Amino acid sequence: MSKAKNGLLYMEDGSTPQGYVLMVDSGDRQHFGVADVDIFSGDPEAVVRPNGVVTGLNLLSVAAGGGNDLIDVKAFTVWLAGVETAVAADADVAVTRPATDVAKINSITLDDAGDIVEVAGTDSLSSAFSATRGAAGGPPFIPVGSIELGQVRLTTTAAAPIAAAEIFQGGEYTERAISPTPEIDATGRGDWADDAATARAHVKFASVLPAIHTGSVAKRVYLSYSDPIFGEVSRSADFTPAEESYSTSTSEHYGGADNTESTSLGQAGFTAKLLTGVDDAVVGAKGKIRTFKFLPDKNKAGALITQGRVATARTFAVAGQKQASVSIAATKATVEYFA
Repeated sequence: MSKAKNGLLYMEDGSTPQGYVLMVDSGDRQHFGVADVDIFSGDPEAVVRPNGVVTGLNLLSVAAGGGNDLIDVKAFTVWLAGVETAVAADADVAVTRPATDVAKINSITLDDAGDIVEVAGTDSLSSAFSATRGAAGGPPFIPVGSIELGQVRLTTTAAAPIAAAEIFQGGEYTERAISPTPEIDATGRGDWADDAATARAHVKFASVLPAIHTGSVAKRVYLSYSDPIFGEVSRSADFTPAEESYSTSTSEHYGGADNTESTSLGQAGFTAKLLTGVDDAVVGAKGKIRTFKFLPDKNKAGALITQGRVATARTFAVAGQKQASVSIAATKATVEYFA
């Protein structure tokens, strides 16, 4: 009979803030992690800030003074290296024309120092534009750490005011902070995950980030998180992980029936014997999000990781041990770390 007699339960009872750090692309430009970090604390929650425009629409416009080869940039805010930064309006930003009457695309960017900078593209061999980054007649790669605000597309070499129809912005032309949308997974999917990118704590974007930066890389992604500090939950027993269950419901109709499958997530929990029932660490965790690490056998590799909001139901028996039935309302199923 296999028993968990040598089991050991740890609870997050503190955390170490790390501030905003540069995340590492897993290689697919969609999943980003922090090197050598397995878990993000749930309290305080991690905050992701990808480089990009936060507020401001149609940032580029024709020069108000009507000067040749100039555009204006209105005020906006960005997330830059994890910092929300207000950028002042900038008038009369110079735009480079092609050497001859051929197509040329220039990117208007905010560089990593917070300055408005034009990045000139390569002249085409004809009046045809290209959609390929770095190609002749295509938009240029912009430096890593810069943010693209928009593009100016020209086909003539003669100096002239920039027309509104030559300015492209919004959508794919403006690099916004939370487009596509990022989602934080504070514990990962565990070692049963389909790939290494999701096994540990990570950020997943709703779609692949565009490879518009030098070296065909994505924009920089920064995360503010805390490392959990674990302490043993002494005199605990009967840990139950948060598991998914599946059920099928049937609705009949004339000539047949439709079957629908649904999934539900159960709570995790355990029993803890209390010393005072007032200032025990597990009692202090009630109502808060905490991470739990359960070792089925403290002498062997392998752990179950659960993160969720804690609730306690205490019992103060007259002749028995003070104890608490602890439940953990997890946001997802408990995950397994093999090592």
